[in-house]
Amino acid sequence: MEMPVGSAQPGPKKPSPTTNSVAVAARRSRLPAETFRLPVADIRAGHYSDKYFVRTRQVLLAEGRHPRVLMQVFSRKAGILCGMDEAIAVLRLSSDPPGSPLLIHALRDGDTIIPGETVMTIEGDYATFAHLETVYLGVLARGTAVATLVRQAVEAARGKPVLFFAARFGHYLTEQADGYAAVVGGAAGVSTDANGDWVAAAGMGTIPHGLIAGFAGDTVAASAAFDRHVEPEVQRIALVDFENNCPQTAVAVARALGPRLWGVRLDTAEDLWDESLTPAERTPENRGVSPPLVRHVRQALDEVGFPEVRIVVSGGFNAQRLERFVAGGVPFDVVGIGSWFFQGHAEFTADVVMLEGRVCAKVGRAYRPNPRLERVAE
Repeated sequence: MEMPVGSAQPGPKKPSPTTNSVAVAARRSRLPAETFRLPVADIRAGHYSDKYFVRTRQVLLAEGRHPRVLMQVFSRKAGILCGMDEAIAVLRLSSDPPGSPLLIHALRDGDTIIPGETVMTIEGDYATFAHLETVYLGVLARGTAVATLVRQAVEAARGKPVLFFAARFGHYLTEQADGYAAVVGGAAGVSTDANGDWVAAAGMGTIPHGLIAGFAGDTVAASAAFDRHVEPEVQRIALVDFENNCPQTAVAVARALGPRLWGVRLDTAEDLWDESLTPAERTPENRGVSPPLVRHVRQALDEVGFPEVRIVVSGGFNAQRLERFVAGGVPFDVVGIGSWFFQGHAEFTADVVMLEGRVCAKVGRAYRPNPRLERVAE
């Protein structure tokens, strides 16, 4: 099956928003520090840091102490690591004084990690980077949480593309990092241009309910207008649940657009049964986008000669629900997932474990070397 988006090599040049391309494999090369457009002055000043880290640096400098430490960062949970490139950028750009020599060893974004595994070590004058702990740990936590849930969905989908439609459920200033984490986790597409900033990708999506409402609820008219005015390289994917009769609307749009229709999206509200469901099918578990609804749409399109039109499902999906669809042989082609991707949790801890080359760690936080770590070029 053709993917809903093509592939693109990550790089500094962003393609036209009409190309709908995204890097679908986890990146192995590190993103350069300038990618992240960090608010370096504010980070360096401790504006985003827990106050006790800022005051730790203040006390060290006031006492004239410049201890050379080895800081060890480890994960408390298993997952797909993400945020490491940004964390490294925080350390490189926001140490104080600027350009302070730090020796960093780290895993890479996309690496699978286990509980307790050391993911990064930082060696250098503690007074130059003590104020950054909150920031780099938070970056790792957010990115890893998103990438891990995306990977769970991708594995549950068993080869069917998973689209990251989560931008509306988070703050807009996190869209770049969240979209990057989604791609690291294996997402085949993102919904906003900001989501794709760090991987040279453009946002993609379907026709929304708002456009259909703008045409007085006429899905065919809205789809035809979209087809007339949106660049031809953008795939035509019609949303067909506005009137709550997805098979009927899907067929009507397919007849109107013909071979230009790439697919239809089902997004039936979770408290409704589509009108096409039989009385026997109207069980609680079949509300919303359900297996029988998908089958009815597939059958309706096939019967009138549109077997090539794909079916995109969305609305309340998570890895468990996706697994049930796949195991049951439900004939969908693509899934879009939103808010569930922000329901994960990841946690990282940083500890000083060596001081001036000697063991110096709180009880329970021994130095745990990890041969998987790679030295990061300065």
